[in-house]
Amino acid sequence: MATYTTEIASDKLISDNPIHQRLLKAYIAAQPWISGKLLEVGCGEGRGVEILLPHAEGYLGIDKIQEVIDMLRAKFPKVEFQQAVIPPFHGIEDNSFDTVVSFQVIEHIENDKLFLEEIYRVLKLGGKAIISTPNINHTLSRNPWHVREYTPQQLIDLSKSIFDKVEAKGVGGTEKVWKYHQANRESVQKIMRFDIFDLQHKLPASILRMPYEILNRMNRNKLHKQKSTNSVEITHEDYPIVEDPKEGLDLFYILHKK
Repeated sequence: MATYTTEIASDKLISDNPIHQRLLKAYIAAQPWISGKLLEVGCGEGRGVEILLPHAEGYLGIDKIQEVIDMLRAKFPKVEFQQAVIPPFHGIEDNSFDTVVSFQVIEHIENDKLFLEEIYRVLKLGGKAIISTPNINHTLSRNPWHVREYTPQQLIDLSKSIFDKVEAKGVGGTEKVWKYHQANRESVQKIMRFDIFDLQHKLPASILRMPYEILNRMNRNKLHKQKSTNSVEITHEDYPIVEDPKEGLDLFYILHKK
C-alpha cells in the first residue's frame, strides 16, 4: 500500500483534494501547448499522463524513483518511462522533443540553472517548455522538501537568461480557493506560534521533514473537517490561469526556444 507524503498530495486522500486539484490544473492548462514528442521531467505517479497523451505524438516520462517508474510501466504499457536523477538529462539527445513539461519540480533541484539549460538543450527549435512551481509570496511556511522557492520576477529572470521568450502566468484561485487558503494560513500561524526560536528556518531540512509531515497531515485533516472550507467541493476549475503571476498560488510559465 502506498504511503503518501504531504509533498506528493494524493488523489486518494480526501483531505488532499485542494492540493491535488491545484496540481492537476497545470496539466489541464498545458494542453493547448502540447504537440509532437513530449518529455515530462518529474512525472511522479503519472497524475497527468492520460491528460497529456492525446495531444502528443509520443511521450517519455522520467522520474528518480525506480518503484514509481515500474508502477507506471505496468499501468501504461504503451508509454515510455525511464528512471533518471536529473540534471543533467543523461541519454537524451539535443533537439529531440517538441514539448517539455515539468510541474512542481524545479523547486527540488539544487542546480536550477542547469535544469533549465538541459530542458532548453533537449527542445527542438520552435519547441516549448511549460513549468510550474509555488509562488513563494503565498507560501505559508518553509517546506523542507524544497531547495528554494521563487518570486515571480526571480523565475522570470532565471528563465530569460536561458530561453528566447518567457510567458509568465499563474495558477490563481476562485473565492472558494482563497477561503481555503486563508483558513490554512490561520491554522499554520497558530502552529508557528510555538516556534519561538524560528527553528523552521534554522534547522537542516532533513531534521524538519518528519515534524513537517506530521503537522501538515494533521492540518489538512483539520481543514477537511471544517465544513466552512468546502475542501471537498474544490475542483481544478477553481484554479484559473491568470495573466499576472503575482496573483498565482503557483507560477505557470511557458518557455520558448526559437
